[in-house]
Amino acid sequence: MKVLVLGAGVVGVTTAYYLARQGHEVKVVDRQPSVAMETSYGNAGQVSFGFSSPWAAPGIPQKAVKWMFQEHAPLKIQPKMDSNMGRFMMQMLSNCNPDSYALNKERMVRVAEHSRACINALRDETGLRYEDRQRGLLQLFRTEKQVEAVGKDMKVLEQCGVRHELLDASRIAQVEPALARVPGKFVGGLHLPDDQTGDCHLFTNRLADYCREKLGVEFMFNTTIERLTRVSGKVEAVHTSAGTLSADAYVMALGSYSPFLARDLDIRLPIYPVKGYSLTLPVVDDGGAPQSTVMDETFKVAISRFDDRIRVGGTAELASYDLSLAEKRRATISMVVRDVFPEGGDLAKAEFWTGLRPMTPDSTPIIGATKYDNLWLNTGHGTLGWTMSCGSAQLLSDLIDGRTPAINPDGLAVSRYAA
Repeated sequence: MKVLVLGAGVVGVTTAYYLARQGHEVKVVDRQPSVAMETSYGNAGQVSFGFSSPWAAPGIPQKAVKWMFQEHAPLKIQPKMDSNMGRFMMQMLSNCNPDSYALNKERMVRVAEHSRACINALRDETGLRYEDRQRGLLQLFRTEKQVEAVGKDMKVLEQCGVRHELLDASRIAQVEPALARVPGKFVGGLHLPDDQTGDCHLFTNRLADYCREKLGVEFMFNTTIERLTRVSGKVEAVHTSAGTLSADAYVMALGSYSPFLARDLDIRLPIYPVKGYSLTLPVVDDGGAPQSTVMDETFKVAISRFDDRIRVGGTAELASYDLSLAEKRRATISMVVRDVFPEGGDLAKAEFWTGLRPMTPDSTPIIGATKYDNLWLNTGHGTLGWTMSCGSAQLLSDLIDGRTPAINPDGLAVSRYAA
């Protein structure tokens, strides 16, 4: 079967990989000159299966009001005349209750845990290396209230069989030795030993090379996807700047830009771009740098270790499709890495980047079928596209092939928003 994958970020390329492995003739189309040039380029570097949690959580509305008046807040809202922003915020608020949180958390962890198995198998099969480490993630707490609040997450982790351990302040340096240099800052941490780190941009490029050389996947770059046409309940063709393309099946993996293309087909995708920022700085003191990933729960900033670089990612900013680099956001993530690992990296040489995370109101990705027989969705992964990419792609390839899926797909398709 001929399959067109629309989008060459980490989700699109992993989708191409699994479909090609199953014998399909796959072509990937993207407007950029190469793979992973947008959201997948400079993300936080954490492959955080166990840390998968909804942004929409009990207490978030109250926190959001408080964050409006804080200099270094994890969430910022840029007021705009944007009805989509208002709609997204209302839908997100409707998920900020215990029942919705538990349901969404289970769906996210279900996909993420499958993704853990998939990326481990992919690494074994392909031999790909991408400055990856399999040393876990440490969520750091600055207050006892944060320690108490993590209890509900630990219950879901237990139900899903995710290994984890709650550490007191005396033990966090056993996991991340450099934290011994900043005593008294943290009261404890949640350690997820099976989480991983890696350079998503490097991973996606090397997997694309593998797909091209070993599996015969074709990539079309510098090609703008303009619209889809339909006939008799099916997608007929994709119209692009390079001409009209047709296939037996189509996969939309366009992240934050998916709603524009879907709208022409009368499919409403409740995806909104949540802007994130990152810094990439050289390691200057290995003993003062992280060895894997730490997440500062107070500021929602992740700090990950590559070979000789540190990646610092954070801030959720609602600013529509604005990609300008805000120095105030740089100040926040700079402050956090300086506070947690003051001697580890050289901030003066940091690369500053921003990208748009395709967020859904319930934080769960949209994976599966549409009302068109041959159109499939793999989008809306929010801050966890890198984490969930392999599991999402493998699941979708099963669904497209009509196989019994490796995990339960209930609650993942766009149909969950029908009401």
